[in-house]
Amino acid sequence: MKMRSVLLVCFLFLAHLSLAQQVTDSAYIRENYTKIEKMIPMRDGVKLFTSIYIPTDQSKKYPILLNRTPYTVSPYGPDEFKTSLGPNPHFAKEGYIFVYQDVRGKWMSEGEFEDIRPHIADKQNKNQIDEGSDTYDTIDWLLKNLDSDNGNVGMYGISYPGFYSTAALPDAHPALKAVSPQAPVTDWFRGDDFHHNGALFLTDGFSFYSSFGVPRPKPVTRENAPQRVDFLMNDNYEFFMDLGPVKNVKKRYFGDSIKFWNDVMAHGTLDSFWRAREIVRHLYDVKPAVLVVGGLFDAEDTFGGFHTYKMIEKQNPKADNRLVIGPWFHGGWVRSDGSYFGDIEFGSETGTWYLKNIEIPFFNYYLKGEGEFNAAEATVFITGSNHWKDFDAWPPKASEVKKLYLHANGGLSFEKPNETESYDEYVSDPNSPVPYQQGVNKTRSREYMIDDQRFASKRPDVMVYKSEILKEDITIVGPLRARLKVSTTGTDADYVVKLIDVYPADAEAPEHNPDAIMGGYQMLVRGEVLRGKFRNSFEKPEPFVPGEITSVDYTLPDVAHTFKKGHRIMIQIQNSWFPLVDRNPQKFIDIYNDADESDFQKATHRIYHDQENASSIEVEIL
Repeated sequence: MKMRSVLLVCFLFLAHLSLAQQVTDSAYIRENYTKIEKMIPMRDGVKLFTSIYIPTDQSKKYPILLNRTPYTVSPYGPDEFKTSLGPNPHFAKEGYIFVYQDVRGKWMSEGEFEDIRPHIADKQNKNQIDEGSDTYDTIDWLLKNLDSDNGNVGMYGISYPGFYSTAALPDAHPALKAVSPQAPVTDWFRGDDFHHNGALFLTDGFSFYSSFGVPRPKPVTRENAPQRVDFLMNDNYEFFMDLGPVKNVKKRYFGDSIKFWNDVMAHGTLDSFWRAREIVRHLYDVKPAVLVVGGLFDAEDTFGGFHTYKMIEKQNPKADNRLVIGPWFHGGWVRSDGSYFGDIEFGSETGTWYLKNIEIPFFNYYLKGEGEFNAAEATVFITGSNHWKDFDAWPPKASEVKKLYLHANGGLSFEKPNETESYDEYVSDPNSPVPYQQGVNKTRSREYMIDDQRFASKRPDVMVYKSEILKEDITIVGPLRARLKVSTTGTDADYVVKLIDVYPADAEAPEHNPDAIMGGYQMLVRGEVLRGKFRNSFEKPEPFVPGEITSVDYTLPDVAHTFKKGHRIMIQIQNSWFPLVDRNPQKFIDIYNDADESDFQKATHRIYHDQENASSIEVEIL
């Protein structure tokens, strides 16, 4: 109790310091910036609300840093000032004009909002708009109407604003010199936010759109914004079990008011609706310098950072394109110092290091011509061994592809199994799905991405495979590829694969959480799901043939982790991950619109691990 009291006092002290720092920053901004608010006209006549912070020192010219957001540019009013400016709190003293814009159809801007608005590559008339054209028109207006800019513009954004940063790259304005998409929303069917490999991320979709999706009848500020959908959720597992089939979301809560939710329900495959929203398909002839930033443990958009960087590389071999990946949650590089996450410590303030050594130099170099920017092609933090490492490509060219094979009796090794017939058989019941995290959770926590998995390994419907104690360090980098041989008595199934670092029995508790029991800790390094009917095609789902051995192959997002000597490598495989992922009835059916409670059925699954049908996880070892 004494230790907890000391920790509470420390927390309150740090919270007081944080509040005091905000007050100090707010005073500095108010004293050193002039704020103006403008309705900037777009090419089709719609006007977008824009807040502009201009340094009061007019003895020199300044570059512009632009942030476009659907999350409000508040506070509103020329006498109301933000407490922080730019991508991180250090930027207020770096010498920039900071511009914030409510995107079309959100908050105080005119027009109609559209989620991840499709890019129009070949506009047929001057009134056709997309997020790229709105960005272009905004930059053009700023350059023509501000007197204190130096003619260079940068852009940045985390999450949804990361999407708007990416959308600015095709046919970019000539003055746009540096862009940093951070944890960018990229692909809402295969990897980010609301779908992963065709499986609906139920808690994220429901919680987000219960507020974000509420229609705005007219321009609003936070004070008069529409109220979110009303619901009571004390335990998200129980809440969504009581909800029943996904179609009940509309019946009980959303009705027809949440348009995008209804769009999701109407487009259950990778059709033209989703294809049109893949911004990376348009990332050709990229001229601005690009700094893509992401977190290894980002619950929302781990996929987006890696995918955006790789597609720019693939489609623009000569582009000035860099990647930074740290041990962070969603936006953790600026929303924390990055020294720990959950129960895992990283040995240094990784977020602070990135802000000072990469982000500020990036914008200062390309927009002001100051200093140097010598960041590697890919700067990636290796967890486990806890150090930054520079690479000349990502995934690293020097890595060796090897297979971790599943074996009988829960074994795992790089040796292929030699049994003539071997499998694990178990029953999965969608009416008693495997939880994604231990305990009672009111909302989806961000820590599930790195949490202890011992609670799951004790369930009979979770198959566990672990290596012998490692005699040397093994560093795994890049994407993971599940290569499973399975069968089921049902006609559909989800497959969840988790890569886990098992700590030795004598592992010590972290300094920031001395109550954590780390001996035998099963740290989630990466977990991902595939909706089985999409195993061969996201466009054309296929049922399983009951009892037939089938290949289930899919790619998990990249990792960068060292399994230390004395640890073990573990793989867990399960068929539900609730309520993170909606329940699969294990029946080939339109889950969103046709599934009733009676359709959710038990199924017997097998995972094979013999000579002819070897299941494995393909990894890249540094």
